[in-house]
Amino acid sequence: MGVDESLEELNDEMRLRGYSRQSCRTYGYFIKRYLESGLSEREFLKSHLGKSRSTVRGSYFALKMYNEKVLKKLLREDLPLMKKTRKLPVVLNKAEVKALISTTKNKKHKLVLKLLYYGGLRLSEVRDLKWGDIDPERETIHIKNSKGGKDRIVFIHPELKKTLMEYEDNRSKHLLISERGGRYNKRTIQEIVKKTAKKAGIKKNTTPHTLRHSFATHLLEAGADIRHIQKLLGHADIRTTQVYTHVSNKNLTQLANLLLVFTVFSA
Repeated sequence: MGVDESLEELNDEMRLRGYSRQSCRTYGYFIKRYLESGLSEREFLKSHLGKSRSTVRGSYFALKMYNEKVLKKLLREDLPLMKKTRKLPVVLNKAEVKALISTTKNKKHKLVLKLLYYGGLRLSEVRDLKWGDIDPERETIHIKNSKGGKDRIVFIHPELKKTLMEYEDNRSKHLLISERGGRYNKRTIQEIVKKTAKKAGIKKNTTPHTLRHSFATHLLEAGADIRHIQKLLGHADIRTTQVYTHVSNKNLTQLANLLLVFTVFSA
């Protein structure tokens, strides 16, 4: 079986199982490199040691998928995967979010920022969003075929609705269309967030996912049930959502107030 044929079969197997386009591209990238390298499975995996955890894991699971679903055999190598490190997400405070959104005067850029924060959407979901997915009357957005091939419904915040209603475009197409007529690419959205954050004077490392993190954290701090937040974010596992309990200042503020009371009574 040639390289192109192998990659095509791998892509077909992944699409049948509901993997995202990004996952298909990532696995295809690793398998193409593997097939062209001439290395054994073990040597190919070892060649990624010392790189990021996501790269090591990506190469391993790509090989596992290729072996099991295309070659119909088990991956002989069972190298230990890098231990998962749990880093807390970067979160903007509400003043920073307000500064970020108000800084840009570009209508499309403002829509991007509001979809990321007020909708809590992933970058890929913002790119894929179509006018037909939006129901202004019910004030909902239908996120289709998202991570894991799942759909979900999210609310339209009044601030987001206001921008959507002001936005003029061909509503039979995607929301975000470039001047060349195609969808915004991933890099474009990343640069919008990065440059606007810099212009707003935000010192934190701000990415599209930072706004999603901020959306979830602010809801939690306002008293929203974590299972409702889980559904809004489209997390399959509640443990993924629970990371926001570690960055929320809700309990920290309560503890600080206890210390304040202690100080007062000790004076």
